Amino acid sequence: MGSAMTMNAIALPADIPSISAKVDPADYAAIRAAIAVITEHWRDQPSLERIASEAGTEPARLQKIFRRWAGITPKQFVQAITLDHARNLLSGEASVLDTAYEVGLSGPGRLHDLFVTHEAMTPGDFRARGAGLVIDWGFHPSPFGHALVMATDRGLAGLAFADDPSGFEAALADMTRRWPRAEYRENLKATGPLARRIFDPSRWREEEPLRIVLIGTDFEVRVWETLLRIPFARAATYSQIATRVCSPKAARAVGAAVGKNPLSFVVPCHRVLGANGALTGYHWGLTRKRAMLGWEQAVSAA
Repeated sequence: MGSAMTMNAIALPADIPSISAKVDPADYAAIRAAIAVITEHWRDQPSLERIASEAGTEPARLQKIFRRWAGITPKQFVQAITLDHARNLLSGEASVLDTAYEVGLSGPGRLHDLFVTHEAMTPGDFRARGAGLVIDWGFHPSPFGHALVMATDRGLAGLAFADDPSGFEAALADMTRRWPRAEYRENLKATGPLARRIFDPSRWREEEPLRIVLIGTDFEVRVWETLLRIPFARAATYSQIATRVCSPKAARAVGAAVGKNPLSFVVPCHRVLGANGALTGYHWGLTRKRAMLGWEQAVSAA
């Protein structure tokens, strides 16, 4: 389809259009700082004033943007991201995961909150390291900072995050090195509609499934397909995923595959926790993982 484009030939966007008035990257910077404070001091049940002060903002501003972002107050969010809450998410999770496998898209065990329909590249396509693929990319605001959206003519192929524009180049390099022989082109017109579709729950409709493309090894694709079975606002452990994919003893290999997930948030690797419910490592940062889990709790309660 075209010659491969090197990283040096990729120009970062000079300006990033806003998806909607509800999403502002500057808001997430303040929210991210507040979440860091809450994470460190949740046992103290910190007041709004303390959270705002340590996050470097005003209480009234923090209250306003937090409500707009999550639909709940910072104080309510304290409960949504504590480790005790994470452990509660795991309670009975095996049966929930099993149910999702049994019923597919029907009933409360629907396959995925974004109503995803997916296909996987063939092993030959993966071994070709992206040769022949044209991948459009663009950075867009999201509830979790700037989102790098990547798409092929088959559907969404990549989703990554950066806290601010200074991190754009690193996020783009991280994603493009996965398929080094593909042709990359900045195309906000192609990626913008996908960004709006992904981060606006009102657009999550079963009759309009989000098309995604999984590009990885056979084992990685099986792990990512299993992640799609974890219901919204719930969680599973690495060993539970391993049991579904192959063997409970393969939790370490599953962890490696989870870490290579190219479709963060859409393929919900943020819902995978340690055996004791701990919020273990996340490629795009533990603060962002906590934000996603808390945001899901807020959306599910709305």
